[in-house]
Amino acid sequence: MFLRTLVSYLLISCLIVPSGFAKSSLTDNIRISSKNLGYDLQYRVYLPDGMTPSHKLPTIYITDGQWYLTQGKFNEVLDREIAAGAIDPVIAIFIDNRNPDDLSEIRRNREFFCKKKYVEFYTKELVPEIDAQYPTQPDRTERVIMGVSFGGINAACFGLMAYPTFEGIAMQSPANDKHVGLMTTLYKEEEKRPLKIFMSVGTLNDNTAAGRRFKRTLVAKGYDVTYKETRQGHNWKNWRPLLDDLLRTFFGPQ
Repeated sequence: MFLRTLVSYLLISCLIVPSGFAKSSLTDNIRISSKNLGYDLQYRVYLPDGMTPSHKLPTIYITDGQWYLTQGKFNEVLDREIAAGAIDPVIAIFIDNRNPDDLSEIRRNREFFCKKKYVEFYTKELVPEIDAQYPTQPDRTERVIMGVSFGGINAACFGLMAYPTFEGIAMQSPANDKHVGLMTTLYKEEEKRPLKIFMSVGTLNDNTAAGRRFKRTLVAKGYDVTYKETRQGHNWKNWRPLLDDLLRTFFGPQ
């Protein structure tokens, strides 16, 4: 799988006229059958320019992946940031939140809120598959899990439940107030995990107050937190402009 993908990518790259942006590839949807969840899911993989089998690249796992591609244009942000030298090359995995056999069925509400089987799908199935197929750095310090809104809550859950697999936790407008309040309590009461955290909220019709309380709790607990606010609401005008900040937090040159 990886060698076929890499060969195709290299052939396509040779036909592209050089430009100011990195040349990358984005796979078609790849289906994976989960024993933990009992059904199939799909994902796409972003492969950075110049990747070879000898590389050991960090990875970022993006829930609600199809929205981050269509509305967030995340692959274009990755191209720009890598080409500018603002971040190191990274492999990005965009996990679709839909049933691949019925795209009208959104599964996030039953998957995202600290569901053990969903966490184990990542830790026992998806991450090992990605590490086997692509030239990743198979270490928790080189992996990030991220999400927006309810997906941000999912990332917070992974910080408590999957920290042996993921060091980086990125939350954009974690929602809703009740869920953020519960995560605030859990992070306050639970033993501190070895995490690096990015968190953002908007100040217009977003979960601002709850987000600020969560941030204060994380800082008081001693977590490494990068926190951003924008004068936007619970929408892509808030989230899209912060993608470069998020990437630089975890993948900026050391």
